[in-house]
Amino acid sequence: MKYTKAGLLIFLLIPSLVSAQTENIDTSAMNQIRKEGLQHSKVMDIAFHLTDESGPRLTSSPGFMRAANYAKNQLAQWGLTNAKLDPWGGFGKSWELEKSYVALTAPWYKSLEAYPKAWTMGTIGQQNAEVILIAAKDSAGLDEYKGKLKGKILIMDSDDSYKLSFKPDARRYLDVELDSMKNIELKPTDTAEMRMRREQYRSRYIGQQKLMNSLKSMAVNEGAVAMFTSSSRNHDGTIFVQQAGPYKITDPANFLDIALQWEDYMMIVRLLKNNVTVKMDVEVKTKFFTVDTVGYNVIAEIPGTDKNLKDEVVMLGGHLDSWQGGTGATDNGAGSMVMMEAVRILRAIGIQPRRTIRIALWSGEEEGLLGSRGYVKKTFADPADMKLLPAHQKFDVYFNLDNGTGKIRGVYLQGNEAVRPILQQWLVPFNDLGAKTLTISNTGGTDHLSFDAVGLPGFQFIQDPLEYDSRNHHSNMDVSEHLQEEDLKQAAVIIAGFVYDAAMRDEKLPRKELPKANPNGRGY
Repeated sequence: MKYTKAGLLIFLLIPSLVSAQTENIDTSAMNQIRKEGLQHSKVMDIAFHLTDESGPRLTSSPGFMRAANYAKNQLAQWGLTNAKLDPWGGFGKSWELEKSYVALTAPWYKSLEAYPKAWTMGTIGQQNAEVILIAAKDSAGLDEYKGKLKGKILIMDSDDSYKLSFKPDARRYLDVELDSMKNIELKPTDTAEMRMRREQYRSRYIGQQKLMNSLKSMAVNEGAVAMFTSSSRNHDGTIFVQQAGPYKITDPANFLDIALQWEDYMMIVRLLKNNVTVKMDVEVKTKFFTVDTVGYNVIAEIPGTDKNLKDEVVMLGGHLDSWQGGTGATDNGAGSMVMMEAVRILRAIGIQPRRTIRIALWSGEEEGLLGSRGYVKKTFADPADMKLLPAHQKFDVYFNLDNGTGKIRGVYLQGNEAVRPILQQWLVPFNDLGAKTLTISNTGGTDHLSFDAVGLPGFQFIQDPLEYDSRNHHSNMDVSEHLQEEDLKQAAVIIAGFVYDAAMRDEKLPRKELPKANPNGRGY
């Protein structure tokens, strides 16, 4: 493309002209939001109901449904409309742990902290069984164990080792780290080196999965009792635990796979390597639910009031489902309670939004963003064919929170540079609360990606990491004691402010170029 000198000058000035455009920030509304959210917060009350009272929230489980119904009813009590459990599609079997007891009984007694993985079968009452060490490195290596597994408990040999770390479990972002985020440039995501690394990882993962699947099949066929798995991450009382296998209605119950603390795990391995007989008591009772195999999101609205804009939608949300080791307080009870608190704040100060504000608490995020993907597909577009539904044009923006309990420090722009000058001004009323940073980069693995996949603006907030990765994420330590009340208040206030700004703005936020259809249907 060629430019005249005058045209080139105008082109070069576009960034400064855009950044000079002033957003109409309602200072009075921002002050009301801050006062309500910081001085009259209900976020910890919401937290109690979503975590301690509801329990673990594995998708479609009784705990999830307790939390979802509480949220739906509470949102309606606050005056939101159309509060409902909204089906997004078929999920599969629900699962719940009803009893778990694990203990070492020989060569001496010790009760053990252990967590059965989701969608596993249980035992037939309490079993006392000998433990056998499986040293196979691949499926072929399992041949020597054939015919030896009946009535046994299995444990995999490991050459992993615990490495002492001098890093603190919890931390906040330093100014220098936030500054580096501001200056980051978008980099290619599909280079030859990246493809090679992905293929190497995929090859190792497939090999490991093939070994485990073969061992579990042998264990079921021969009548083994259970197996224990672990990694060096599971130290100092923190145990990371997720699922043991598939959960579709046609899938059989998975062989009993129990996550064990690393220190106990390696003690058992050492005993067996030294030819010491090890016996254990194991009693696990699980329950599957197959009557309703549909997945549900929680949806509610504050209706828009502007005759020209009320059909346009501003959304905020986080995923309500969790894993079963803890009560999902930081992943992602924190995001759900903050989003509920944000709409409570807006209702409490009596705003009359021009656009409709819609909150969504998703399910199935932990299994692959299933709830948000299902909602986006039926409401806006399917990334597989990109045939846009009418609501696609009426959509404005989606804000997501799903990186733990840490306070908001800014926003990931998801490659959408055009929104930078707008969000920069939206952050100004909250700069004193520590939120100043905008980065062009993206954080992956959560529900804003479902919107981005069909060309809709979707953003995740930068949050202080605290102990999210070291202790909380998918572990038995993901409980309410690890919630940070002041950080949650701050996050709710900022999100309420952003939602208000978007709902009242004359124009919708700028969009990126519409993505091409993606035959795999995921779009990310």
